[in-house]
Amino acid sequence: MSHDSHHTTRPIPFEPARRELGVIVGFDGSKQAFLALHYAARASRRSGRVLTVITAFTVPTPLYTTLAAVPEQSEAEAHLAAARKVLEEARSYLQDYPGKVIYRAERGDAAGVLVDLSSIAELAVVGARGRGGFLGRVLGSVSSALPAHADCPTVVVPRQYPVGEAEGEARFEPSADQRPVVVGIDGSAQSRVATLQAAQAAQNRGVQLHLLLALPSLEGWLQWYPELNAPEEAVTDRRKTQLEKSLEAEVEWLKRHYPSLEVTALVRPGDPTALLVRETDHAQLTVLGTRGRGEIAGTMLGSVSRGVLHKATGPVMVVPYLKDDRLADQPEFIR
Repeated sequence: MSHDSHHTTRPIPFEPARRELGVIVGFDGSKQAFLALHYAARASRRSGRVLTVITAFTVPTPLYTTLAAVPEQSEAEAHLAAARKVLEEARSYLQDYPGKVIYRAERGDAAGVLVDLSSIAELAVVGARGRGGFLGRVLGSVSSALPAHADCPTVVVPRQYPVGEAEGEARFEPSADQRPVVVGIDGSAQSRVATLQAAQAAQNRGVQLHLLLALPSLEGWLQWYPELNAPEEAVTDRRKTQLEKSLEAEVEWLKRHYPSLEVTALVRPGDPTALLVRETDHAQLTVLGTRGRGEIAGTMLGSVSRGVLHKATGPVMVVPYLKDDRLADQPEFIR
């Protein structure tokens, strides 16, 4: 894959209406894949876009000792047939789904296939674990990690995701969940792109958007900065007040682009990963950028995003650095 560099050097062009695959979902027949499929179906209904179900297969290099050992059906044909059988499971599950669905069996590494197709998708969805095919590879390999390298937002669906008990077409109606959408911010351009995507998600759901800015603890730092010479609590309170002013500007900027959206914001002292993991239990969607101010350049998936994905109990959307003209009037973040 050739997705290593541009995510850190320039924003990715992103026009959802021109991305022909709509919502893509990685499907391998596992229990978690069915949860991801259900989430993706609801997301497609909500956006009115096509749903594209993708399964990937690889073909090992054949090695035969004699001509007689060569099978009548080629390895490639056999693996393609198996992949199509997996897709039939998805087709059966979606038999009452009223929207347009595309089914694709693609040859290649599962995460790599999804990354490549993400350039023509509006949203990618995967389950938190699979049969060694999807998120097991996604979080285990930086070179093929979907949330780190995708050219569109990626939603990771946890095993706790509820599909409900409705039947027929009603199974795939978007959830009436009134919990907020939460987005972790840090004032970087990347986090503002994530905030805009989170705002759209909240508006589409008709729910509140909550902005969370984490203020890490000063524990262990005061000895290195004796000039601060103040109790940690006093320093933290002062810094919290400063950041709250910046947060007010963030809300004002966001409201210019989403005037009807209800937005709340909070600066909360604590470890960013732990705070956001906690939010995944109370939000219907938690949104993060791939990386922010504190991350090392060249690191595709920041430590916070990676940590939240590993421990989340609710769906998490990871947003890459997308091109968005609304950043032209972004406020200065006073640190």
